[in-house]
Amino acid sequence: MNKVILMGRLTRDAEVRYSQGESSSAIARFTLAVDRRFRRNNEDQTADFISCVAFSKTAEFLERFGRKGTKFVLEGHIQTGSYTNKDGQRVYTTDVVAENVEFAESKNAAGGNADFGGAPSAPSPSGAAGDGFMNIPDGIDEELPFN
Repeated sequence: MNKVILMGRLTRDAEVRYSQGESSSAIARFTLAVDRRFRRNNEDQTADFISCVAFSKTAEFLERFGRKGTKFVLEGHIQTGSYTNKDGQRVYTTDVVAENVEFAESKNAAGGNADFGGAPSAPSPSGAAGDGFMNIPDGIDEELPFN
C-alpha cells in the first residue's frame, strides 16, 4: 500500500503550468513544510520540506488558493522517478502526488498568513462566541435534535 497523509504549510506559492496538447491539464508543483513531532539531539530544523505535485482539478485548486504560508492537509501517494540531467548524470526524484488537498485552518486562524482570493468571509452568527460557535443557553437541551 502506498498512501501518504500530510499536514503543513506551503513554503512558497504553488507553481502551476499547463500541459501542451488538445486537452491541456494543470500541473502544480509545491513544497510543504511539515513539522516534526519530536526534536532530536538539539536539531535546528524542526520541519521536513516535502516536494509535492498535483494534477488537473487539484492543481487548479492550488493555483487559486495555494499561497505561501497556507496550511493544507493532503492525501496522496509517493512516486519515485529518475532522469538524466544536462551533464549526463542520473538524478533520482521522490515526490508526493497529491490526490486530495483541503484547507487545514480557516482564513481567520491563519492570522493573515493566507490570501484566499479575496472571497468575503461569512458573517458571524448572532450570539457567536470568540471561537465562531454559537452560545446555546442552558435548559434548552430538549429542543436540540442531537441529544
